[in-house]
Amino acid sequence: GDVMLRGQLRDFEEHLASFVGTKFSVGTSNCTDSLHLSLRAAGAGPGDEVITVSHTFVATAAAIHHAGATPVLVDIGDDHNMDLDLAERAITRRTKAIIPVHLNGRLCDMERLMSLAGARGLTVIEDTAQALGGAFKGKKGGDWGLAGCFSFYPAKLLGAYGDAGALVTSDEEFAGKIRQLRDHGRMADGDVSGWAFNCRLDNLHAAILDLKLKQVPSWIARRRGIAALYHRLLSGMPQLLLPPPPAGEGAYFDVFQNYEIEAEGRDRLKEHLREKGVETFIQWGGRGVHQFKALGLTGFRLPRTERMFERSLLLPMHVELSEEQVRYVCRSIRDFYRL
Repeated sequence: GDVMLRGQLRDFEEHLASFVGTKFSVGTSNCTDSLHLSLRAAGAGPGDEVITVSHTFVATAAAIHHAGATPVLVDIGDDHNMDLDLAERAITRRTKAIIPVHLNGRLCDMERLMSLAGARGLTVIEDTAQALGGAFKGKKGGDWGLAGCFSFYPAKLLGAYGDAGALVTSDEEFAGKIRQLRDHGRMADGDVSGWAFNCRLDNLHAAILDLKLKQVPSWIARRRGIAALYHRLLSGMPQLLLPPPPAGEGAYFDVFQNYEIEAEGRDRLKEHLREKGVETFIQWGGRGVHQFKALGLTGFRLPRTERMFERSLLLPMHVELSEEQVRYVCRSIRDFYRL
């Protein structure tokens, strides 16, 4: 019967919080639920607006919607993260929170974002689904805002064998609210605090994640090495926009959950690589959240996001890649543009 809300979960929560640098961690069923519960615990609801980006999985906007608030989408910069100038302009008297999405393992400029949010009295909830271990100015993603929400979907840098997630925070009262919300509102004395949800992380996944968490630093180092090689071999090609390289010093410490480039003739390049035996991927079907008509998120002008989705391509990125395989991918890309 040692299956739910027991020692293995508590161990993982403690170790995850220690890894990120926060005081508390709460395991959940997935990152979407972490975002949703965080918004509810922060008081977001009907009549409120929450600023985020369209270059993200639909889950980010869905969490806002299911909390009863309205997603407000802003454009991105060349690093594919939120343009903070546009985020500032999007703030209205109804704005309750901002959700920066740390895409592909690179954090937003969190120092500036926290200053902006603090000056306007806004809550910051970080979507760190793709950025476990990533940092800005030495402070890890998830340790900046009121909460940071992580995904442990199997394809992530730290993956379970099914859906799994967690959030981290240093606010004890907030952590207590999340623990109640994830477990039907149940409290320690057996009472129920109100209507809530069933969003628990089970012990089996927690035990697996706790074991694998020990390997994350070495996996990050390997991913950064692969990214550095990609950058060296693909630099200087006018047809490509590469992500920033993994600098030894500087504000950003990127973990490269993905290696996302922008490429001229993207679709033809993708087919060329397929013929060469190289599997590539276009995130989210090549559409931003605002481009899914069924969601009704109309009226947003996001030219940089839309241009990115016409050009973006994920190259192979995982710790088992050999240097020769990376070189083969790069040779194949260079061959394409010589045609």
